[in-house]
Amino acid sequence: MPDPDDEKSRSFAAALVAVALVFAGALAAAAGVTLVAFLATLLSGGGASAGWTHVAAIAVFAATYFVIALGEAPGLRLDRAGAALLGASLMVGLGVMPLDEAYRAIDFDTITLLLGMMIVVANLRLSGFFRLASNFVVTRAKSPLALLAAIVLVTGAFSAFLVNDAICLVMTPLTLELTKRLKRDPLPYLLAVPMASNVGSVATITGNPQNMIIGGLSHIPYGAFAAALWPVAAFGLLVTFALLALFYPREFLSRERLPEAAPAPARARGFLVFKSVLVTLAMMGFFFAGQPVAKVAIVGGALLLVTRHVKAEKVYREIDWPLLLMFVGLFIVVEGLETTVLTPQAVASIGNFDLSDAGVLAVVSAILSNLVSNVPAVLALKPFVAGAADPQRAWLVVAMASTLAGNLTLIGSVANLIVAERARAAGVAIGFWAYFKVGAPLTLITIAFGAWRLS
Repeated sequence: MPDPDDEKSRSFAAALVAVALVFAGALAAAAGVTLVAFLATLLSGGGASAGWTHVAAIAVFAATYFVIALGEAPGLRLDRAGAALLGASLMVGLGVMPLDEAYRAIDFDTITLLLGMMIVVANLRLSGFFRLASNFVVTRAKSPLALLAAIVLVTGAFSAFLVNDAICLVMTPLTLELTKRLKRDPLPYLLAVPMASNVGSVATITGNPQNMIIGGLSHIPYGAFAAALWPVAAFGLLVTFALLALFYPREFLSRERLPEAAPAPARARGFLVFKSVLVTLAMMGFFFAGQPVAKVAIVGGALLLVTRHVKAEKVYREIDWPLLLMFVGLFIVVEGLETTVLTPQAVASIGNFDLSDAGVLAVVSAILSNLVSNVPAVLALKPFVAGAADPQRAWLVVAMASTLAGNLTLIGSVANLIVAERARAAGVAIGFWAYFKVGAPLTLITIAFGAWRLS
């Protein structure tokens, strides 16, 4: 006999998904109108004459973003990083911008910050810190609902201060191991990892790559950024927990207890754990004290390389070098378009879309983030946000919406793909619909709350 509570939960969940699908359709229609008008404005040059460099800049920009949106050039082995490098090279080679101007276009503060944070996360992982945290959870979670809460909270909290993609790399195998030892269905717990990671990373400048870019471009103090966005992240983690429990009532809305499970062998290096945690906490203190985040991150990362316990080569293998290369290329590609095509008249024309409104800007950011990924979307919006009446608030809206938009679909963010690929390698399939039915309502609810909070 069907459980009435299960039936009610499924009915409510289906209603949420239906609303999400209708809203997603409306967003798609709005995206079409917005992009047509946007491209028309660019092609007209806002009244400026369209010369060779004008056409070349638009062509290179469009081709680069097309490959980035697809993830790989059709019929070729050219990935996102290669596309960004090729686009940057063509901007210089075709005369859109001189080489010295291309060098100046690179935001080395962002590259330095990301590199430093990757080194820190690598040391935390290699030291065994994350496995110790996993054991702490195993020995204290007594029910499936408590285990879900622990995964959401731990993933979200780590992602708030460390790079969320790296946290997903760490948390996915740990979650798979936990659910296997506890004899649970791994799917809902795995869904919690990327969703909580995306949401938690909203809170600070160091949470994800797009926030790092925004921190460098906007010069918003670390503490001010966190003060504005941590309530959005906290609310989002609560919604993540509630929606997963709602969509999987048999797993979570029962009185079943978890079996006793002994902690897995930690294989932790005690001194390296202590040192890594100490440096990380010191870095956070300096961040909130107002010190330049790039300087703090690279100094902290460099200090962690001074050790007798882990070879530097192991740390270097943990660094996402293609991501750094993609950033360098995108800075140049966007700067080439901005200096050649986005004249003051063009920017003023596009300003007619009223991007100063938090709701409108949030929708535009979310659409662009799902079309071309969040980092390219942030860079594409740079000239319009920088000229807003309140640029600091506008940057915060872009940070919030571009990050939370990553939860819409399975391919919405790199964090999602990391978890899906790691799970697939372990024999667990995360389907598009399984992700979308939770991710779509989560995205709509959290972005709506964030836009309201920042308006």
